[in-house]
Amino acid sequence: MATMILPQTPTFLQFNSLSSSSSHRLSFPFHTQSPPLPSNSMITIHTEKSRKQTRSFQLAKASSTGAGFSDSIANILGDVSIFTASGEPVMFKDLWDPNEGIAVVALLRHFGCPCCWELASALRESKTRFDSAGVKLIAVGVGTPNKARILAERLPFPLDCLYADPDRKAYDVLGLYYGFGRTFFNPASAKVFSRFDALQQALKNYTIEATPDDRSSVLQQGGMFVFRGKQLLYARKDEGTGDHAALDDIFDVCCKVPVA
Repeated sequence: MATMILPQTPTFLQFNSLSSSSSHRLSFPFHTQSPPLPSNSMITIHTEKSRKQTRSFQLAKASSTGAGFSDSIANILGDVSIFTASGEPVMFKDLWDPNEGIAVVALLRHFGCPCCWELASALRESKTRFDSAGVKLIAVGVGTPNKARILAERLPFPLDCLYADPDRKAYDVLGLYYGFGRTFFNPASAKVFSRFDALQQALKNYTIEATPDDRSSVLQQGGMFVFRGKQLLYARKDEGTGDHAALDDIFDVCCKVPVA
């Protein structure tokens, strides 16, 4: 089992996020000599926030179908507790009809990620289409509820569709990617340049204040999932920052499934 430990006296990386009005700087610790890990490694991560607690999860390859996930993944995810943007705890299993309800579950990286503001903007623009198809939109981000509200108020984004997962519980259950290389050096991130205009538009009211206080959270990647009841219809893990699922693919899945 490979182990990655964030140092007590970390090195800091800084980058300037895109914004039409100002430049924002984000810093977070990373280990400069972490060895490369195979894609099927089990990783134990010790964060600075709590070096006594460990987080273990199995990395898996991205999938555009339900392949690679247990048939009981909806039940496992259903037992995960997250928060509404207003701060109320809620279980995943209570977010949509467990029998026939169709839900698009979009897991953002974190509420201070510029690329996630762009994704959230695209999801907001698509909400009418989801609603007309009887599809529940659920957007989850890493961070506390107050960070979620910053994004919701400034983007803006509908509060009733936004949820906070400060401990990244759902991300671990779904095996979403995490790490420095995935966040900054994965070739899949290059596709964000094809959406540069949309990114600039989404960042008009951006603020770095939406970034989680636990800076290790910025290394988390997101993903997109579609469920009908407890059946997983579509699953895709973001390979790198900005490597979002094409919403046309999501619409195709939703439209193919008749709504009861």
